[in-house]
Amino acid sequence: MLPLLICAPTGAYQLRPMSVGSRTRHASPFMAEEHAKVIFLRHGQSVWNEASLFTGWADVELTTLGKNEAAAGATSMWREGITVDVAYTSLLKRAQQTLEIVLKITGQEDTPTHQNWRLNERMYGALTGLNKKETVAKFGDEQVKQWRRSYSTPPPEIDTSSEHWPGNDNKYAHIPYDEIPLSECLKDTVERTLPYWDGSIVPALERGKTVLVCAHGNSIRGMLKAIDGISDEDITGLEIPTGIPLVYSLDKDLKPIPDSGAVAPLTGRFLVDPEELRRKQEEVANQSKLRYGVEEETAAAA
Repeated sequence: MLPLLICAPTGAYQLRPMSVGSRTRHASPFMAEEHAKVIFLRHGQSVWNEASLFTGWADVELTTLGKNEAAAGATSMWREGITVDVAYTSLLKRAQQTLEIVLKITGQEDTPTHQNWRLNERMYGALTGLNKKETVAKFGDEQVKQWRRSYSTPPPEIDTSSEHWPGNDNKYAHIPYDEIPLSECLKDTVERTLPYWDGSIVPALERGKTVLVCAHGNSIRGMLKAIDGISDEDITGLEIPTGIPLVYSLDKDLKPIPDSGAVAPLTGRFLVDPEELRRKQEEVANQSKLRYGVEEETAAAA
């Protein structure tokens, strides 16, 4: 029986990964042979998520709940027998902490890891740091919903004098001035993320590696949109729960091998049973209703 994992701020338990041969395959035996594997993991709850603030590129840490979500994701990967060859994450602490917890608990701390700004969360512009309910009260439900849920309408731009503009942070000093966003819609985030996917992650997959991408809701949406050919309309409603690994098996052409446990429009499988997945998605949606004080069918929290 697997031990209960509670990831407190100081320390974490470590599990050694099971042999790959012990995992249960969910793809049909008539499917193409697996050439590579990619696992997507959305970071756990951050302190600004907990405080109901627009986060985006603000560099905030995980809460204890967020660390426990990362630990639970690590446990799922351990049970599946996944050994990671190379990992990728953003320049934001909450994603980096999630990755660190996963690799430590699964005993894979020596895994080569790459960090890049193109995997950052969507830039929320002038909304960064604002309380979500107060923003709805100020601008109205319909306007805020348009900023959050449309594919191509960005929020108001942030002032470059703001402490939250990334250009004032030294870790972005290597990025050309005109590439640092003042605000982003989901379309902008997809277009910013995919060059890194194509140029840095795909080469590892072409070599047949098992890749872990620990990032954010909207940067992950961009990569899933490319893998599964998801429409602009459908991608805005795609819910990605925090801390639950999403696993894709890819053939030699890097086309996804549909998993029998996948839920449309995805062809990859979340490492959780269908009922728990539904509960997690509803939980995030309900949290969004509380945060915004409005009724929505699904959520796209930062």
